[in-house]
Amino acid sequence: MIIKMNYQLESIQDPKVVAIRERGTASGMLFTCAFALPHTSIHPESSSTRGSSKQGLDIPIQRRVDAGRRSKRGDISGSVGVGNNADVLYTVPIELGSEVVAVNLDTGSSDLWVVSDACQTGTCQNSKVPRYPSSSIRPAGADVQMFYGDSTSGTFASGTIARDTATIAGVAMTDQAFGAINSTSNAIVQFNTAGIFGLGFPSGSKVQESLVTKQFGPIVDTDNFIQATYDNGPLLTRITMTEELEMPMFTITLQRSTIDIGGTGLLTIGKLPDGIDNSSLTWVPVRLYSVENGGLKAPTFAPDEVYPFRWEIDIDGVFLDGQKVPDSTIPASGVNPGRVSALIDTGNSILRGPEDMVNTILRTVSPTFDSTTANAKAVVPCAVPHTVAFQIGGKMFPVDPRDFIGELQDNDATNCVADNIVSTDPPRIGSLYSWSLGDPFLKSNLVAFHYGNLTHPSVDPPRIGFLSTVPANADDLLKQAVADAQNNGGNFEETLVVAPTASAAAAGQITVSGAKPTSTVTTTVPGASPSSDPNLNNGNKSNSALSTHLFDIWAYTIPLLTLLL
Repeated sequence: MIIKMNYQLESIQDPKVVAIRERGTASGMLFTCAFALPHTSIHPESSSTRGSSKQGLDIPIQRRVDAGRRSKRGDISGSVGVGNNADVLYTVPIELGSEVVAVNLDTGSSDLWVVSDACQTGTCQNSKVPRYPSSSIRPAGADVQMFYGDSTSGTFASGTIARDTATIAGVAMTDQAFGAINSTSNAIVQFNTAGIFGLGFPSGSKVQESLVTKQFGPIVDTDNFIQATYDNGPLLTRITMTEELEMPMFTITLQRSTIDIGGTGLLTIGKLPDGIDNSSLTWVPVRLYSVENGGLKAPTFAPDEVYPFRWEIDIDGVFLDGQKVPDSTIPASGVNPGRVSALIDTGNSILRGPEDMVNTILRTVSPTFDSTTANAKAVVPCAVPHTVAFQIGGKMFPVDPRDFIGELQDNDATNCVADNIVSTDPPRIGSLYSWSLGDPFLKSNLVAFHYGNLTHPSVDPPRIGFLSTVPANADDLLKQAVADAQNNGGNFEETLVVAPTASAAAAGQITVSGAKPTSTVTTTVPGASPSSDPNLNNGNKSNSALSTHLFDIWAYTIPLLTLLL
């Protein structure tokens, strides 16, 4: 029996909230224009007026069983509401031991970390975010350093690896390894966010890599690394490998808190959101990475396997207002990606793509835009809707026109700026994607992330499902939002939605601890077949175990395995 317990997620309307514009990428958040919000306004139990939502925790409660008996396998799922700070920082509550904090929801990285009370320098210096107490740290015996960003931005987080029981959406996992950070340059800690919750694959985990190296020494092959995922891997992959979830997956929808407040911010694990049928989603395979392209070498117990590295999928084309944008002619850096792919990344608050395609889009919507001018802005009429769409699996997935623009200046709802799309680095080893589809895309689509079989992906391939949530009258809704703003002194509405940390702290939980798997993880979600890529056929010829993933000369990764073997 599953009983759903709903806990309210409140939003706060605050005229002092201003947009925080990110100029970083992927899982790194580098704020270049930010105003700190009053900490008194960020309160889990505050009430709200317009824009409030009633999502929250959806926790399965099992019938009472005898002590020592494990709950029935395959019937556990959960969901939790998502906090939203100015549409650039989405958070969920996570419990580590007795501490409940809000962490950035990040599908572009794989590790969980929170700042400890030992973090007093860098961005921690003036942060009032709750800290994990050093007195509670149970050291795992290794340290970790993680880097985020691209060649134009970069942040880091470093500290000791600790272990504690971690709970997300009411589902708890014992002995979870995480980074207890004592030094970071990441600005999220200045916005009531204690760290990052990475939902990526084990191959991108620096925590797992550090622990395996500490236990077994230099990694010559990947047998120990892959087999260690159950004990040392990222939180959601470990929960998935217990086989106690209804399905080995999670889903994300994000809400809009600027321009025109609406939508639902929700993270589900083990299931699709209530009322959503699997057949309504378009499922496509996750891109697999050969060793030559920066992926994991296959282990001896599965010599023919090719593994995923990140939540990355193929795209068929990019469209602006119904017209296909010419493909990029910018060459990849030291690699032949073979096709165009995109990273699906909640840790990226904007859309990022090839410089020539982005400039084409911006010049089309703003003829005076000059990409050769430093800090150039693509100024557009606020009330003229534009739609960027991505063709995935043969179907169009548009970004809502309300998420294409931002405010140019205060008290002006006539002229806006197309600042939610910028250029990024070309494909390179370990990062084959050309596009990074961040929060504007996630606000317009329900996205389901299916892990499949983590040790033998050929048995059950990883895939991603998409369902557009853009209403048919989105253009009219933008025009109405602009009209409302013009009647409000030129100010668009804005709200702050806080992650439901208090509700999470008071809620019950289910601890999963299934038997350690030996080969497969079962699935109940039908989907796409493995990607056919000529670059994948020779995935086992390299003598290196964990390839050197050279992101660029700045070495800012999402985190990438950087063993030089």
